[in-house]
Amino acid sequence: MKAIIVGGGIGGLTTALMLRSRGLACEIFEQSDTIRELGVGINTLPHAMRELAGLGLLQQLDDVAIRTDQLYYLNRHGQEVWREARGIDAGHDVPQFSIHRGRLQGVIHRAVEERLGPEAIHTGCRLGAFTQDESGVTAYFFDRSGAHIHTARGDILIGADGIHSRVRDTLFPGEGPPCWNGLMLWRGARDWPLFLTGKSMIVAGGLNAKVVIYPIAEGSSPASRLTNWAVLVKVGEGNAPPPRKEDWSRPGRREELMPHVARFSVPYVDVKSLISATPEFYEYPTCDRDPLPYWSSGRVTLLGDAAHPMYPVGSNGASQAILDARCLADALVRAEHPRQALLEYEKKRLPMTADIVRSNRRGGPEGVIDAVEQLAPDGFDNVDNVLSYSQREAIVRGYATKAGFAAVPGLAAVRA
Repeated sequence: MKAIIVGGGIGGLTTALMLRSRGLACEIFEQSDTIRELGVGINTLPHAMRELAGLGLLQQLDDVAIRTDQLYYLNRHGQEVWREARGIDAGHDVPQFSIHRGRLQGVIHRAVEERLGPEAIHTGCRLGAFTQDESGVTAYFFDRSGAHIHTARGDILIGADGIHSRVRDTLFPGEGPPCWNGLMLWRGARDWPLFLTGKSMIVAGGLNAKVVIYPIAEGSSPASRLTNWAVLVKVGEGNAPPPRKEDWSRPGRREELMPHVARFSVPYVDVKSLISATPEFYEYPTCDRDPLPYWSSGRVTLLGDAAHPMYPVGSNGASQAILDARCLADALVRAEHPRQALLEYEKKRLPMTADIVRSNRRGGPEGVIDAVEQLAPDGFDNVDNVLSYSQREAIVRGYATKAGFAAVPGLAAVRA
Protein backbone atom coordinates (compact mmCIF):
# COMPACT_ATOMS: atom_id res chain seq x y z
CA MET A 1 0.00 0.00 0.00
CA LYS A 2 1.31 3.41 -0.98
CA ALA A 3 -0.47 6.75 -0.71
CA ILE A 4 0.16 9.93 -2.68
CA ILE A 5 -0.57 12.88 -0.35
CA VAL A 6 -1.19 16.21 -2.07
CA GLY A 7 -0.49 19.01 0.43
CA GLY A 8 2.13 19.45 3.14
CA GLY A 9 0.05 21.26 5.74
CA ILE A 10 -1.05 19.98 9.14
CA GLY A 11 -3.53 17.51 7.64
CA GLY A 12 -1.19 16.08 5.04
CA LEU A 13 1.78 15.78 7.38
CA THR A 14 -0.29 14.15 10.14
CA THR A 15 -1.70 11.69 7.61
CA ALA A 16 1.85 10.71 6.66
CA LEU A 17 2.70 9.98 10.29
CA MET A 18 -0.49 8.01 10.80
CA LEU A 19 0.21 5.88 7.73
CA ARG A 20 3.84 5.36 8.68
CA SER A 21 2.87 4.19 12.18
CA ARG A 22 0.69 1.51 10.57
CA GLY A 23 3.33 0.31 8.15
CA LEU A 24 1.87 2.05 5.10
CA ALA A 25 4.08 3.94 2.65
CA CYS A 26 3.42 7.44 1.34
CA GLU A 27 4.91 10.45 -0.37
CA ILE A 28 3.92 14.09 0.20
CA PHE A 29 3.78 16.65 -2.61
CA GLU A 30 3.62 20.31 -1.57
CA GLN A 31 3.25 23.16 -4.07
CA SER A 32 5.25 25.68 -2.00
CA ASP A 33 9.00 25.70 -2.50
CA THR A 34 9.51 25.09 1.22
CA ILE A 35 7.28 24.03 4.09
CA ARG A 36 7.32 27.25 6.09
CA GLU A 37 6.09 27.88 9.61
CA LEU A 38 3.43 30.45 8.72
CA GLY A 39 0.37 31.85 10.45
CA VAL A 40 -0.37 32.92 13.99
CA GLY A 41 -2.26 31.28 16.83
CA ILE A 42 -4.65 28.33 16.72
CA ASN A 43 -6.05 25.92 19.29
CA THR A 44 -5.76 22.16 19.10
CA LEU A 45 -8.50 20.47 21.10
CA PRO A 46 -8.03 17.42 23.34
CA HIS A 47 -9.53 14.90 20.90
CA ALA A 48 -6.93 15.95 18.30
CA MET A 49 -4.14 16.23 20.87
CA ARG A 50 -4.85 12.66 21.92
CA GLU A 51 -4.02 11.57 18.38
CA LEU A 52 -0.79 13.58 18.26
CA ALA A 53 0.16 12.25 21.70
CA GLY A 54 -0.36 8.74 20.31
CA LEU A 55 2.21 9.62 17.65
CA GLY A 56 4.71 10.54 20.39
CA LEU A 57 4.56 14.32 19.86
CA LEU A 58 3.13 15.51 23.18
CA GLN A 59 6.43 16.61 24.73
CA GLN A 60 7.59 18.44 21.60
CA LEU A 61 4.28 20.34 21.47
CA ASP A 62 4.38 21.05 25.20
CA ASP A 63 7.76 22.71 24.69
CA VAL A 64 6.38 25.30 22.24
CA ALA A 65 2.75 25.79 23.28
CA ILE A 66 0.52 26.87 26.17
CA ARG A 67 -1.81 24.44 27.95
CA THR A 68 -5.13 26.29 27.86
CA ASP A 69 -6.93 26.02 31.19
CA GLN A 70 -9.86 28.46 31.07
CA LEU A 71 -12.15 29.84 28.38
CA TYR A 72 -14.15 33.05 28.90
CA TYR A 73 -17.05 34.13 26.69
CA LEU A 74 -17.84 37.82 27.15
CA ASN A 75 -20.22 40.22 25.44
CA ARG A 76 -18.72 43.23 23.68
CA HIS A 77 -19.06 45.24 26.91
CA GLY A 78 -16.77 42.77 28.68
CA GLN A 79 -19.48 41.11 30.79
CA GLU A 80 -19.11 37.38 31.37
CA VAL A 81 -21.60 35.21 29.49
CA TRP A 82 -19.95 31.84 30.07
CA ARG A 83 -16.79 30.43 31.62
CA GLU A 84 -15.47 26.89 31.55
CA ALA A 85 -12.35 24.84 32.21
CA ARG A 86 -10.48 23.44 29.23
CA GLY A 87 -8.12 20.58 28.53
CA ILE A 88 -6.68 18.81 31.57
CA ASP A 89 -8.63 21.13 33.86
CA ALA A 90 -11.87 20.00 32.19
CA GLY A 91 -11.18 16.31 32.88
CA HIS A 92 -9.44 15.32 29.65
CA ASP A 93 -6.39 13.08 29.77
CA VAL A 94 -4.47 15.37 27.38
CA PRO A 95 -4.23 19.17 27.17
CA GLN A 96 -5.83 21.68 24.89
CA PHE A 97 -2.93 23.57 23.34
CA SER A 98 -2.89 27.18 22.24
CA ILE A 99 -0.02 27.27 19.79
CA HIS A 100 1.49 29.15 16.89
CA ARG A 101 0.20 27.39 13.77
CA GLY A 102 3.65 27.34 12.24
CA ARG A 103 5.17 25.73 15.33
CA LEU A 104 2.51 23.03 15.33
CA GLN A 105 3.21 22.34 11.66
CA GLY A 106 6.95 22.46 12.36
CA VAL A 107 6.76 19.78 15.06
CA ILE A 108 4.80 17.46 12.76
CA HIS A 109 7.04 18.25 9.77
CA ARG A 110 10.21 17.38 11.68
CA ALA A 111 8.67 14.12 12.82
CA VAL A 112 7.84 13.22 9.21
CA GLU A 113 11.41 13.92 8.10
CA GLU A 114 12.82 11.85 10.98
CA ARG A 115 10.51 8.86 10.49
CA LEU A 116 9.96 8.77 6.73
CA GLY A 117 13.13 10.53 5.63
CA PRO A 118 13.35 13.95 3.95
CA GLU A 119 13.04 12.26 0.55
CA ALA A 120 9.38 11.49 1.33
CA ILE A 121 8.52 15.20 1.01
CA HIS A 122 8.60 16.84 -2.42
CA THR A 123 8.29 20.63 -2.47
CA GLY A 124 7.67 22.92 -5.42
CA CYS A 125 5.29 20.32 -6.88
CA ARG A 126 1.91 21.55 -8.13
CA LEU A 127 -0.64 18.90 -8.99
CA GLY A 128 -1.66 19.20 -12.62
CA ALA A 129 -3.80 16.12 -13.11
CA PHE A 130 -4.29 12.55 -11.99
CA THR A 131 -5.67 9.39 -13.55
CA GLN A 132 -6.72 6.13 -11.97
CA ASP A 133 -7.22 2.56 -13.12
CA GLU A 134 -7.93 -0.82 -11.57
CA SER A 135 -4.49 -1.08 -10.02
CA GLY A 136 -3.72 2.43 -8.79
CA VAL A 137 -3.48 6.20 -9.28
CA THR A 138 -1.00 8.22 -11.32
CA ALA A 139 -0.43 11.90 -10.45
CA TYR A 140 1.41 14.47 -12.55
CA PHE A 141 3.19 17.39 -10.89
CA PHE A 142 4.50 20.63 -12.38
CA ASP A 143 6.68 23.53 -11.26
CA ARG A 144 5.66 27.20 -11.14
CA SER A 145 6.57 27.70 -14.79
CA GLY A 146 4.28 24.85 -15.85
CA ALA A 147 7.02 22.35 -16.63
CA HIS A 148 6.36 18.73 -15.74
CA ILE A 149 8.77 17.65 -12.99
CA HIS A 150 7.42 14.49 -11.38
CA THR A 151 5.06 11.59 -11.98
CA ALA A 152 3.95 9.63 -8.92
CA ARG A 153 2.24 6.24 -8.79
CA GLY A 154 0.35 4.93 -5.77
CA ASP A 155 -2.60 2.86 -4.58
CA ILE A 156 -4.57 5.92 -3.45
CA LEU A 157 -4.38 9.71 -3.73
CA ILE A 158 -5.30 11.93 -0.76
CA GLY A 159 -6.18 15.55 -1.46
CA ALA A 160 -5.04 17.48 1.62
CA ASP A 161 -4.42 20.64 -0.37
CA GLY A 162 -6.59 23.17 1.43
CA ILE A 163 -9.60 25.32 0.63
CA HIS A 164 -8.37 25.89 -2.94
CA SER A 165 -7.83 22.15 -3.45
CA ARG A 166 -6.86 21.08 -6.94
CA VAL A 167 -8.03 17.55 -6.11
CA ARG A 168 -11.47 18.79 -5.02
CA ASP A 169 -11.73 20.99 -8.10
CA THR A 170 -11.04 17.94 -10.27
CA LEU A 171 -13.72 15.88 -8.53
CA PHE A 172 -16.22 18.78 -8.48
CA PRO A 173 -15.27 21.04 -11.41
CA GLY A 174 -18.41 23.19 -11.27
CA GLU A 175 -18.31 24.06 -7.58
CA GLY A 176 -17.02 27.60 -7.94
CA PRO A 177 -15.16 29.80 -5.43
CA PRO A 178 -15.35 29.51 -1.63
CA CYS A 179 -18.35 30.95 0.22
CA TRP A 180 -17.70 34.28 1.93
CA ASN A 181 -19.95 35.25 4.85
CA GLY A 182 -19.06 38.95 4.81
CA LEU A 183 -16.68 38.62 7.77
CA MET A 184 -13.11 39.91 7.67
CA LEU A 185 -10.53 38.51 10.08
CA TRP A 186 -7.41 40.34 11.28
CA ARG A 187 -4.80 38.33 13.22
CA GLY A 188 -1.53 39.06 14.96
CA ALA A 189 0.66 38.15 17.92
CA ARG A 190 2.77 40.19 20.32
CA ASP A 191 4.81 39.63 23.48
CA TRP A 192 2.49 41.01 26.16
CA PRO A 193 2.02 40.99 29.95
CA LEU A 194 0.18 37.84 31.02
CA PHE A 195 -3.47 38.10 32.04
CA LEU A 196 -5.69 35.97 34.26
CA THR A 197 -3.94 32.60 34.76
CA GLY A 198 -1.47 33.15 31.93
CA LYS A 199 -3.15 30.22 30.16
CA SER A 200 -6.62 31.67 29.63
CA MET A 201 -8.52 32.27 26.41
CA ILE A 202 -11.02 35.11 25.90
CA VAL A 203 -13.70 35.45 23.24
CA ALA A 204 -15.58 38.78 23.45
CA GLY A 205 -18.49 39.66 21.18
CA GLY A 206 -20.77 37.74 18.84
CA LEU A 207 -20.50 36.47 15.29
CA ASN A 208 -20.91 39.90 13.66
CA ALA A 209 -18.07 41.44 15.68
CA LYS A 210 -15.74 39.77 18.16
CA VAL A 211 -12.20 39.79 19.48
CA VAL A 212 -10.31 36.65 20.55
CA ILE A 213 -7.19 36.76 22.76
CA TYR A 214 -5.02 33.97 24.14
CA PRO A 215 -1.34 33.24 24.84
CA ILE A 216 0.42 30.81 22.48
CA ALA A 217 3.96 30.58 23.89
CA GLU A 218 6.22 31.71 26.70
CA GLY A 219 7.21 35.37 26.51
CA SER A 220 10.44 37.30 26.85
CA SER A 221 10.08 37.24 30.64
CA PRO A 222 8.16 35.19 33.24
CA ALA A 223 5.60 38.01 33.39
CA SER A 224 4.78 37.95 29.66
CA ARG A 225 3.47 35.61 26.98
CA LEU A 226 3.46 35.63 23.20
CA THR A 227 -0.19 36.65 22.93
CA ASN A 228 -2.34 35.92 19.90
CA TRP A 229 -5.23 38.22 19.01
CA ALA A 230 -7.90 38.07 16.32
CA VAL A 231 -10.62 40.55 15.40
CA LEU A 232 -13.55 39.30 13.32
CA VAL A 233 -16.03 41.86 11.94
CA LYS A 234 -18.84 41.70 9.43
CA VAL A 235 -17.90 44.15 6.66
CA GLY A 236 -20.04 42.82 3.80
CA GLU A 237 -23.27 41.04 3.05
CA GLY A 238 -21.72 37.71 2.19
CA ASN A 239 -23.20 35.18 -0.24
CA ALA A 240 -20.67 36.41 -2.79
CA PRO A 241 -17.14 35.51 -3.87
CA PRO A 242 -14.53 36.72 -1.34
CA PRO A 243 -13.17 40.22 -2.05
CA ARG A 244 -9.57 38.97 -2.12
CA LYS A 245 -8.04 35.53 -2.27
CA GLU A 246 -7.58 34.32 1.29
CA ASP A 247 -4.07 33.53 2.44
CA TRP A 248 -1.79 33.95 5.47
CA SER A 249 0.56 36.57 4.07
CA ARG A 250 -1.46 39.69 3.21
CA PRO A 251 -0.59 42.56 5.60
CA GLY A 252 -3.53 44.18 7.36
CA ARG A 253 -4.16 47.91 7.34
CA ARG A 254 -4.22 49.54 10.76
CA GLU A 255 -6.49 52.37 9.63
CA GLU A 256 -9.11 49.79 8.62
CA LEU A 257 -8.85 47.72 11.78
CA MET A 258 -8.63 50.18 14.68
CA PRO A 259 -12.16 51.67 14.35
CA HIS A 260 -13.52 48.15 14.85
CA VAL A 261 -11.28 47.55 17.87
CA ALA A 262 -12.90 50.51 19.61
CA ARG A 263 -16.17 48.55 19.75
CA PHE A 264 -14.86 46.15 22.41
CA SER A 265 -14.21 46.43 26.12
CA VAL A 266 -12.25 43.57 27.70
CA PRO A 267 -11.59 43.95 31.43
CA TYR A 268 -8.55 41.66 31.60
CA VAL A 269 -6.54 42.95 28.62
CA ASP A 270 -5.96 46.38 27.08
CA VAL A 271 -6.97 45.21 23.61
CA LYS A 272 -6.37 48.54 21.89
CA SER A 273 -2.83 48.82 23.24
CA LEU A 274 -2.06 45.16 22.43
CA ILE A 275 -3.11 45.55 18.80
CA SER A 276 -1.53 48.99 18.44
CA ALA A 277 1.78 47.55 19.67
CA THR A 278 1.75 44.69 17.14
CA PRO A 279 4.15 45.76 14.37
CA GLU A 280 2.57 43.63 11.64
CA PHE A 281 -0.59 41.59 11.32
CA TYR A 282 -2.57 39.84 8.63
CA GLU A 283 -6.08 39.85 7.26
CA TYR A 284 -8.23 37.59 5.16
CA PRO A 285 -11.93 37.10 4.44
CA THR A 286 -13.38 34.12 6.33
CA CYS A 287 -14.60 31.51 3.89
CA ASP A 288 -15.89 27.98 3.85
CA ARG A 289 -17.53 25.69 1.31
CA ASP A 290 -20.83 23.88 1.30
CA PRO A 291 -20.58 20.26 2.51
CA LEU A 292 -20.06 17.81 -0.33
CA PRO A 293 -22.27 14.81 -1.16
CA TYR A 294 -19.15 12.60 -1.14
CA TRP A 295 -15.37 12.89 -0.74
CA SER A 296 -14.13 9.75 -2.46
CA SER A 297 -14.11 8.74 -6.10
CA GLY A 298 -12.50 5.39 -6.75
CA ARG A 299 -9.00 5.57 -5.29
CA VAL A 300 -9.06 9.33 -4.62
CA THR A 301 -10.34 11.11 -1.50
CA LEU A 302 -10.22 14.45 0.32
CA LEU A 303 -9.01 15.39 3.80
CA GLY A 304 -8.91 18.45 6.06
CA ASP A 305 -9.73 21.84 4.53
CA ALA A 306 -9.94 20.26 1.09
CA ALA A 307 -12.85 18.14 2.35
CA HIS A 308 -14.55 20.45 4.84
CA PRO A 309 -13.23 24.04 5.08
CA MET A 310 -15.03 25.77 7.94
CA TYR A 311 -15.29 29.18 9.53
CA PRO A 312 -12.75 29.79 12.34
CA VAL A 313 -15.24 29.12 15.13
CA GLY A 314 -14.89 26.69 18.02
CA SER A 315 -11.15 26.01 17.53
CA ASN A 316 -11.89 23.14 15.17
CA GLY A 317 -10.23 23.45 11.76
CA ALA A 318 -6.83 21.86 12.38
CA SER A 319 -8.29 19.49 14.97
CA GLN A 320 -10.74 17.98 12.48
CA ALA A 321 -7.96 17.46 9.92
CA ILE A 322 -5.99 15.49 12.51
CA LEU A 323 -9.05 13.35 13.26
CA ASP A 324 -9.50 12.76 9.52
CA ALA A 325 -5.93 11.47 9.32
CA ARG A 326 -6.44 8.95 12.12
CA CYS A 327 -9.74 7.69 10.72
CA LEU A 328 -8.37 7.28 7.20
CA ALA A 329 -5.24 5.44 8.35
CA ASP A 330 -7.32 3.04 10.45
CA ALA A 331 -9.68 2.37 7.55
CA LEU A 332 -6.79 1.59 5.20
CA VAL A 333 -5.36 -0.95 7.64
CA ARG A 334 -8.70 -2.72 8.14
CA ALA A 335 -10.05 -2.81 4.60
CA GLU A 336 -9.43 -5.53 2.04
CA HIS A 337 -9.39 -2.99 -0.80
CA PRO A 338 -8.39 0.71 -0.91
CA ARG A 339 -11.74 1.77 -2.35
CA GLN A 340 -13.53 0.09 0.51
CA ALA A 341 -11.29 1.95 2.98
CA LEU A 342 -11.99 5.35 1.41
CA LEU A 343 -15.73 4.76 1.54
CA GLU A 344 -15.54 3.66 5.18
CA TYR A 345 -13.54 6.79 6.05
CA GLU A 346 -16.00 9.02 4.21
CA LYS A 347 -19.01 7.37 5.83
CA LYS A 348 -17.64 8.09 9.29
CA ARG A 349 -16.15 11.54 8.83
CA LEU A 350 -18.26 13.35 6.22
CA PRO A 351 -21.55 13.61 8.17
CA MET A 352 -19.81 14.75 11.36
CA THR A 353 -17.73 17.45 9.69
CA ALA A 354 -20.70 18.62 7.60
CA ASP A 355 -22.58 19.20 10.86
CA ILE A 356 -19.66 21.23 12.22
CA VAL A 357 -19.44 23.35 9.05
CA ARG A 358 -23.14 24.21 9.34
CA SER A 359 -22.89 24.83 13.09
CA ASN A 360 -19.92 27.16 12.63
CA ARG A 361 -22.00 29.22 10.21
CA ARG A 362 -24.43 29.80 13.08
CA GLY A 363 -21.65 30.75 15.50
CA GLY A 364 -20.81 27.35 16.98
CA PRO A 365 -20.32 27.40 20.76
CA GLU A 366 -19.72 31.15 20.58
CA GLY A 367 -23.35 31.42 19.56
CA VAL A 368 -24.06 31.63 23.28
CA ILE A 369 -22.70 35.20 23.12
CA ASP A 370 -24.95 36.03 20.17
CA ALA A 371 -27.96 34.64 22.03
CA VAL A 372 -27.29 36.85 25.04
CA GLU A 373 -26.41 39.95 23.00
CA GLN A 374 -29.59 39.59 20.98
CA LEU A 375 -31.68 39.64 24.16
CA ALA A 376 -29.56 42.23 25.98
CA PRO A 377 -27.67 44.33 23.39
CA ASP A 378 -26.78 47.03 25.94
CA GLY A 379 -25.53 44.62 28.59
CA PHE A 380 -27.09 43.12 31.69
CA ASP A 381 -27.05 43.11 35.48
CA ASN A 382 -27.37 39.33 35.78
CA VAL A 383 -26.83 37.04 32.80
CA ASP A 384 -29.10 34.38 34.32
CA ASN A 385 -32.02 36.80 33.95
CA VAL A 386 -31.24 37.08 30.24
CA LEU A 387 -30.59 33.42 29.42
CA SER A 388 -30.61 30.69 32.05
CA TYR A 389 -27.54 28.62 32.88
CA SER A 390 -29.12 25.49 31.39
CA GLN A 391 -29.92 27.33 28.13
CA ARG A 392 -26.37 28.63 27.85
CA GLU A 393 -24.95 25.23 28.72
CA ALA A 394 -27.03 23.56 26.02
CA ILE A 395 -25.49 25.80 23.34
CA VAL A 396 -21.89 25.28 24.45
CA ARG A 397 -22.08 21.61 25.41
CA GLY A 398 -24.12 20.74 22.36
CA TYR A 399 -21.34 21.94 20.09
CA ALA A 400 -18.64 20.13 22.11
CA THR A 401 -20.57 16.89 21.74
CA LYS A 402 -21.15 17.45 18.02
CA ALA A 403 -17.46 18.17 17.42
CA GLY A 404 -16.32 15.23 19.56
CA PHE A 405 -14.39 16.97 22.35
CA ALA A 406 -16.86 16.94 25.24
CA ALA A 407 -15.06 16.11 28.48
CA VAL A 408 -15.80 12.73 30.00
CA PRO A 409 -16.00 12.85 33.82
CA GLY A 410 -13.33 10.68 35.37
CA LEU A 411 -11.55 10.09 32.05
CA ALA A 412 -8.15 11.24 33.32
CA ALA A 413 -8.39 9.06 36.42
CA VAL A 414 -9.49 6.00 34.45
CA ARG A 415 -6.75 6.31 31.83
CA ALA A 416 -4.09 7.07 34.43
